[in-house]
Amino acid sequence: MGLLDGLLGHGSDVTPADVMAEVGDMLVEGEPVHLAFRVVRDLMVFTDRRMILVDKQGLTGRKVEYLSVPYRAITMFSIENAGSFDLDSELKVWVSGQPQPIGRTLKRGADIRGIQRAIASSLR
Repeated sequence: MGLLDGLLGHGSDVTPADVMAEVGDMLVEGEPVHLAFRVVRDLMVFTDRRMILVDKQGLTGRKVEYLSVPYRAITMFSIENAGSFDLDSELKVWVSGQPQPIGRTLKRGADIRGIQRAIASSLR
């Protein structure tokens, strides 16, 4: 991920193996990571059961918030892919009981359709 992307908060693809150090102890036995994206220091992780958002806070990043959203709690979602002149894609997820959607910006070329497939296939 380039410095400009990091400053703008755009996410980039991360291999599932790379995120195991950060969320591996949160996963239940047999729960594989399908997709993962890094947004500066934060992570979006998609498993076969849930979406995990890792929010590192503060200057040192020692304080970390983990938000685990089971797919059954997702009421709707939207994706917006990067157009001809756009630098980023956007993902919004509405969760039952939450008034505002959870939104993330991903850089051009991120697998936004893969995210859509992961969420859609899990909502069946």
